[in-house]
Amino acid sequence: MGCAGSSQAKSDGNVKKIRKPKPWKHPQPITKSQLMQMRDEFWDTAPHYGGRKEIWDALRAAADAELSLAPSNCGQCWCYRSKC
Repeated sequence: MGCAGSSQAKSDGNVKKIRKPKPWKHPQPITKSQLMQMRDEFWDTAPHYGGRKEIWDALRAAADAELSLAPSNCGQCWCYRSKC
């Protein structure tokens, strides 16, 4: 179940393997401004498909976050990439 020593029963044949999705690729080359427009359109319409606006806003903030602020593992300690 949730323990380190547990395992699935051998008779349980309903195990589904998770596959990594293929990266999305636009069928035609687009400019950066076109990409930014598509992103804005997505975020403007996303809340209309359900869910709370605060959640969509948090997801957008995370997606737009500066990658240099994300923590990375530098050997023995965790630090911010801008300091490494």
